[in-house]
This record gives sequence, C-alpha cells and structure tokens, in this order.
Amino acid sequence: MADVTIRGAGILGLSVAGACARRGARVRVIDPNGPGAGASGGLVGALAPHVPENWNDKKAFQLDSLLMAETFWTEVEAAGGVSPGYARLGRLQPVPDAAALTLARSRSETARELWQGRAEWQVLEVSAAGAWCPASPTGHVIRDTLSARMHPRRACAALVAALDARGVSVQTEGRDAGQVLHATGIAGLTELNDALGRNVGAGIKGQAALLRFDAGEVPQIFADGVHIVPHADGTLAIGSTSERDYDDPASTDAALDAVIDKAVSALPLLHGAEVIERWAGIRPRTRSRAPMLGAHPLHPGQFIANGGFKIGFGMAPKVADVMADLMLEGRDTIPEGFRPEASL
Repeated sequence: MADVTIRGAGILGLSVAGACARRGARVRVIDPNGPGAGASGGLVGALAPHVPENWNDKKAFQLDSLLMAETFWTEVEAAGGVSPGYARLGRLQPVPDAAALTLARSRSETARELWQGRAEWQVLEVSAAGAWCPASPTGHVIRDTLSARMHPRRACAALVAALDARGVSVQTEGRDAGQVLHATGIAGLTELNDALGRNVGAGIKGQAALLRFDAGEVPQIFADGVHIVPHADGTLAIGSTSERDYDDPASTDAALDAVIDKAVSALPLLHGAEVIERWAGIRPRTRSRAPMLGAHPLHPGQFIANGGFKIGFGMAPKVADVMADLMLEGRDTIPEGFRPEASL
C-alpha cells in the first residue's frame, strides 16, 4: 500500500513525489508514458524570474522557488547520483531603446527591495559584459543574478534516480492508494475542459532546438523573445515558440527556423553551430496562467498540480513543498491565485 499516489511523472509530479518520499511517505508514481514524456522532456531549461515590479503572490511564490532551487537540486543529485545540470549563472537581456533603459534602471531599485538582497537586477554597458553578450541597440544589457539553468531531461532523470534511491519507481499502470495527486499536464486540462464544458486551460505548442556549442559557465540570454541557454553537457538550447493553433503537436517547421535565426542574430557567436535536435511539444497553460494547485475540481478528496507551462521547472521546488504540506499534513499555504477556482 502507498500513502501517496502521484499520477503523472512530469516535473511537478516527480518533484511532489520526491518531497513526500523525503518526509517518509510511501509513494507510488504512475504514468503510462514514463517519466518526462510530455512537456517536461523538452530542451530549454531557463529558470528565470518575472520582472521585479507590480508584486503579487505569483511573483513572490516564484521568487521563493528560485531561491530554493540550488538546495533542492543539490539534494536531488546527492540522493540519486544524477546531475540535473543546474547552475545559477544569471541572465543577460539587451535593452532595445531609451524608454526601456529608463525602465530597466528603475527595476534595479525595486529588485533591491523585492528580491530581499538575495539577487540583483543590474544595468551594464555591453563592454562590461564580456564577449558572451547579446547585441544591444542602446549599448546596454540587463543582468540579473537570480536566473538559473538546468537541462529538463536530465532534471527529470535526476528526480527519478533520487526516487529510486528511496525505493520509489515510476510505474506505467497501477491503482490509487492513499492521497492522490493528478499532475497529468495537458491530459488533465483536457479532462477538466470536457467535464466542465468551458476553457479551464489549453495546450500551447512550443518548438526548440539543441545546438552543439560549448559556451562554458556563462549566463543564459533572453533576446527578441528567444531564450538561449548553455547547458553543462556542452550543448546549447534555443527556444521557444508559443503556438495556440497547430496541426501536429510533435512536428517542427519554419517557425523553429525563425527562432534559431533570431538567436544567431542576437549572438553571432552561434553562427554555423550544428543543430543536433529539433523538438516540439505541448505545454499545459491554465486560463489564469498560474499553476493550478489544491483540491481537484472533479475528484473529491484528491488533489491537482497542473499548468506549469513555461515556468514549471522554476516553480517545482516550492510546488513540491506546498503540495506535500497539504497532502501529508493538511497545511494549506497555496496562494489564492494558484487555487483551481482561479481558472474555473
């Protein structure tokens, strides 16, 4: 028998399973497609914060999670012996015009307060940023020290290894026992839409590419809407599109070519780098755009963790803690904006 059954072995399901197992619960993880089979098996791995202004519960939750991440992933690696490729190396963003430069400088001030002195939002001249720097029309870039990188597939593998070390394996089928959490991504949102007859969430297609390019230990770059993330294994990820309308959820096309072109334009160092993989997948986004955490709207007495969309990996450390609190101890610290009612 299990104390906790997790349905779904993406980043949220695996992270909650790990938190419950660390607290001594007997955990069962079930996913017919295996671990990291959906959106969590992507390429990019950009753990980046929202801008430090217009503060709300979502941004505060994300800040806590990003600050927890180093300890979280260090413990995961120590438990299972598999590296997730995590490193908090920061991020660079070009500043496109004078108005954006003024705004970026004002955010430096708000970051000092809102980020509790534990990370910085800086405005630098391009010449001070070094060779690894995007082109910038104003000659300035934003550098934040909160952003981190990890490799999504390696992170899922690291969580699986940590669970295995605690005697928990991912099963393709099985029965529910104990507290039940549904972390089933787009399938779970589709179930809600069909049962309730309205749009609770949707799948947003993303396309990304992996290049053979060893940039070393340098910041990720966000330029012209594109993430450029150097990984620890000598590869570099570029992504991604956000497509609401698509025919084939798993195919890549000219939209990805355009993303790659933008990345090379922003960082000419990438010109000629070999593309070793093209990826497409569907990411679950709730109507509220925030993760959906708490009591499941369709299954009384059970729970849901869904809607990670682009921020699931960054939110995972804190999502794991608050869901373990709720399921094992009955302690509810979920922000109002994250509750299922916010998207229903």
